[in-house]
Amino acid sequence: MNRNKTSIFLATLMLAACIPGCIFSPGIEYSECSDDDNCLVIAFELKEEYKNTDESPQKLADRLGELIDQEVEIYPVTSPAATIEALRFNNADIGFLDGGAAWLSWQEYGLQVAAAEQKADGRAYYNAVAWVHKDSDMAQASMNGDVDTALSLMKGKISCHTSALGSSGMLLPMGYLIDNGYMEVQGDADQIDSLGATVRNHFSQDSSIPESGTPYYRYIGSLRCLAEHALGDATDYISFAKDPTVPDYCGDDPQPWCFEGDFASTDDFYPIGGYNDTTGEIDTPFGRAPSHPIMYNPDGGLTPDEVQKLRDAFTTMSSNEDDLKILDDVLSTPGITIIDTESHLGDYGSAIGDVPGITAYFNQKINKVSTSSSSDSSLGLILPIIGVAVAAGAVFYYVRTKKSETFEEAPTEEAASTEAKEE
Repeated sequence: MNRNKTSIFLATLMLAACIPGCIFSPGIEYSECSDDDNCLVIAFELKEEYKNTDESPQKLADRLGELIDQEVEIYPVTSPAATIEALRFNNADIGFLDGGAAWLSWQEYGLQVAAAEQKADGRAYYNAVAWVHKDSDMAQASMNGDVDTALSLMKGKISCHTSALGSSGMLLPMGYLIDNGYMEVQGDADQIDSLGATVRNHFSQDSSIPESGTPYYRYIGSLRCLAEHALGDATDYISFAKDPTVPDYCGDDPQPWCFEGDFASTDDFYPIGGYNDTTGEIDTPFGRAPSHPIMYNPDGGLTPDEVQKLRDAFTTMSSNEDDLKILDDVLSTPGITIIDTESHLGDYGSAIGDVPGITAYFNQKINKVSTSSSSDSSLGLILPIIGVAVAAGAVFYYVRTKKSETFEEAPTEEAASTEAKEE
């Protein structure tokens, strides 16, 4: 089989993956609307398999259908990019996106926020925080009310990040520091590769920008990097993470590495900005990372009345025990917050917009999926020739071997579904 025929064959097999229930969720079938004029379609990233039917998005669809008095259909997608495409071209009415993808979809395509998932503590956001040792010069300056000096003193320190493109561990703090003149971009400002060089030039060549599977990856790894401070004094380290990171990992049930170095208690971990006397939250300068929003397309998608019906339905689901279990099982969220686009994404976009190459990077990933989708669609007529069983196996193998080419496999906590729930 020559290369062209192979490409057509693989593209055709990928189209077969769009058949609900064939690949992503063995044993679970998804209902289709009988009346397209009375149908809400949800773009949903399905798992390869669900441990039980409680986790299936069909359970969410059925309950929403009862509350809005409409049929609800699940539209399977494989990535945030595919979710955006489904909303742009009105193949779906709503979809769930991580913060970075949602911001891009708003900026580039005008998609809007109908509501947002809540974090474990009930907030629809978390704060990006720089954790340091309380005896460091950075902490002392912050305690004296001089956050500007504290941020300036970060230069030359060893920074610990959650990943290459994590929200709180990289994008928000680096975006703030660049935007406010604390650090200068190294290399091409339009290339995402410049971010790593910018970080190491400003902080240290020993700074930790970890890859998946390494000890200092994600929130837990960033904090561990600070706690162990393997290459110097604890006062020369910074952990970029989120506000609950210290209590989560070094609180009531501390990790074994929490207090083996120069940290004797959680009080030794200090957040730059300190704690607000009124709210108790950290007064971080870096801003908030939004939770996963529920996005829709106001142009040709949901009407304002339909958006309100959807919001009313999620309000109802967030106010009773049975529906909260559905939200937890399907979305891994303790509730839904009703919020608008500007309130949820505005500050976040302002911060990450100055990260070198971030918009071009996200756009490149979106365009790859758009191009693939367009070329695949021309092959729809030969789908009946392909056996579903063969298609399932081949597509699964193909997707697994091409992970690096999709938006969801980008090196960021907000891209893959499991990582995005943490980040």
